[in-house]
Amino acid sequence: MALRLDGVTKVVGAETHIYPTSLTLEKGTMNVLLGPTLAGKTSLMRLMAGLDHPTEGRIFWDAKDVTGMRVQDRQIAMVYQQFINYPSMSVYENIASPLKLMGRSREQIDQAVRETAELMRLTPMLDRKPLELSGGQQQRCALARALVKGAGLVLLDEPLANLDYKLREELREEIPRIFEASGAIFVYATTEPEEALLLGGNTATLWQGRVTQFGKTPQVYRTPVDATTARVFSDPPMNFLQIRKVGGGLTFGDGQKIAAAGRLAQLADGAYLAGFRPNHLSLEPLSEAMRFDARLAVTEITGSETFVHLDHHGDRWVGLVHGIRTLEQGQDLAVYLDPRHVYVFAEDGPLVAPAAYAEAA
Repeated sequence: MALRLDGVTKVVGAETHIYPTSLTLEKGTMNVLLGPTLAGKTSLMRLMAGLDHPTEGRIFWDAKDVTGMRVQDRQIAMVYQQFINYPSMSVYENIASPLKLMGRSREQIDQAVRETAELMRLTPMLDRKPLELSGGQQQRCALARALVKGAGLVLLDEPLANLDYKLREELREEIPRIFEASGAIFVYATTEPEEALLLGGNTATLWQGRVTQFGKTPQVYRTPVDATTARVFSDPPMNFLQIRKVGGGLTFGDGQKIAAAGRLAQLADGAYLAGFRPNHLSLEPLSEAMRFDARLAVTEITGSETFVHLDHHGDRWVGLVHGIRTLEQGQDLAVYLDPRHVYVFAEDGPLVAPAAYAEAA
């Protein structure tokens, strides 16, 4: 059993929401749609669900063409950011509601509700109303109502976005367990790279209506196919710097030079784009690290870490450093970067050499 999108597009008026997209999602897989707001995640989910019809292309479910099939006739369930529960019904009645519409017997409904409630850790709350529950419990109730139908495809559109940090962490841990127990195809939309890494499975990165890469989540993170994917799968986005390869050396931005070792030695002479993630910038000297002089624009203290926003000769960089740093806006700073953490992209974006640390992982 698989969901296959074959050259699917979505055009609304003069705007293209989804450019030609082909994806195959296999039974029993977790698939994350990762991208910023308006990247096309919800549009792609609505096409998968049958809520919208593609402008071009076909959608197949278990090798059957379901492109024009009504959403009611498909084996799908969808959960949104908002807690969509019936406030006047108990948790038991909320979970049972889709089964009643499907015409199941009382015995079948009771068995399915209790099994799903146990899976979602809602058994002690079956007699309560949704408004008597915490935010996390309300979202678990919405998830239970989706799962109880035995849908082969479960679509989760940023389901944790409206929860506080503690509840998000709790449900992030539970969703992979729920997914493994159900055996369905899960599709989970998020704007957060960290969430994609925690959920694992596969990740499709989206940018302005295009799927830029699809594959195993750690592979997409460590080896982005281009600079756009690298930006999407990094929070804050990856930093970039112009470099030039001449003979056996690489020259970075303001004159830092290193020997072109390993795969970098095989690059043709010319101009490239170096990319590195914010957590790989350091304010302390590192062994064999390159030093860059930058000016501090602003700092953001998150508690145990500090984001430093830097101006490096017109390039805007962000560094993520440990601890609370007392720094003055506008001061000059020396920052350090280990060359093993540098990705090299062609000037027009495609990856030409992954970072050495990623290849060794």
